[in-house]
Amino acid sequence: MASIEPFQVDISKDVIDNVLKKVTAFPWVLMGDDDGWKYGTSLAYMRELCRYWVEDFDWRVQEQKLNNFSHYRSYVDGINIHFILEKGSGENPTPLLISHGWPGSIVEFLNIIEPLAHPERFGGNIEDAFDVIAPSLPGFAFSDPPPRPYGPRKIAESFNKLMTENLGYRKYIAQGGDWGGAICSWLGFDYPSSCKAIHLNIMTMRHPEGPSSREEEKWASSFESDQELENGYRTQQATKPQTLAYAMMDSPVGTAAWITEKYKSWSDLKDDDIESVYSKDTLLTNIMVYITTGTFNTASWIYYGRRKEGGRILSPSGRRVAIPTGCAVFPKELLAWPPQSYVNRVYNVTHWTEFPRGGHFAAMEQPEMLVDDIRKFCRSLKQRGAGYFSKKDS
Repeated sequence: MASIEPFQVDISKDVIDNVLKKVTAFPWVLMGDDDGWKYGTSLAYMRELCRYWVEDFDWRVQEQKLNNFSHYRSYVDGINIHFILEKGSGENPTPLLISHGWPGSIVEFLNIIEPLAHPERFGGNIEDAFDVIAPSLPGFAFSDPPPRPYGPRKIAESFNKLMTENLGYRKYIAQGGDWGGAICSWLGFDYPSSCKAIHLNIMTMRHPEGPSSREEEKWASSFESDQELENGYRTQQATKPQTLAYAMMDSPVGTAAWITEKYKSWSDLKDDDIESVYSKDTLLTNIMVYITTGTFNTASWIYYGRRKEGGRILSPSGRRVAIPTGCAVFPKELLAWPPQSYVNRVYNVTHWTEFPRGGHFAAMEQPEMLVDDIRKFCRSLKQRGAGYFSKKDS
């Protein structure tokens, strides 16, 4: 079994000072009137966010919040993978791998790790406890960069090794949104002997035969129309990520604007106000994880990696993910969910929940709803009598 080394987030003062120096020096006078958020990140909001960044934001406070959890690194496929491991309460917590996406990080999960691991602290039942494993994707944050761009299928292979070979879990559940949803899909497809069920709050995969009914065709047409204004970043990062990185790696304000616009556009906001969901501290903590680790470049590689792996099709023959799949459908998801009839052709859907509110970043926007749905899904697995997670299996 590979070694598991303790890790602590500890960004040097010199790195932090350099970031703030660059933010302070940004040439705001060169930015034209942007008409609010109409054609990109609002100039007025960015100026206020950066003022707060320099004058009020305290990285050390946020760093301590990260370090309140137990962090580790372990060698997998030639690189060190960083992860949080929160051991669950009770005698037999279910192993749960949770995977983030882009432009997220483990910061997405700070409000769900403890409730998942210790439900009794939040009015829940100890029988619902999980061992929560939350890795940084290869090339993101505190994980090493891969030697070449990894797509979600390769990351799934690495994460399965982390869970089974390095951490010793024979069986586990996986959950994810954004890239985490794609990684979970490949875990369920390629490793059903160890990944026994998946829970998704996004559907990124597609059936090779496309829509098969009028309802599905209507969804497909609407989906393509909706994505026209959101495809720019995706195309750039899937084709020429290195070119973009030269600018982003040198400009904290540029990185912040690139990321903040996604949180604004992809979330279910009240009165179109980004801070109705995210505080400045939350936004800046996630942004600083990218900047202070110097990983904007390699974090973008996953888009290129998926293109090289073949895209969104699990199986050209139409073979679906056979293990039980739970779907958490939030109404403002960036990648609008297909009709359930379509999803059923790609996954063995055994659990389906439609929520009244929430968007792309479910763990941050609606943490209580997401946690509750993951618990319900796991309970449904146990009720099936399949013996998925008896003590001898984890």
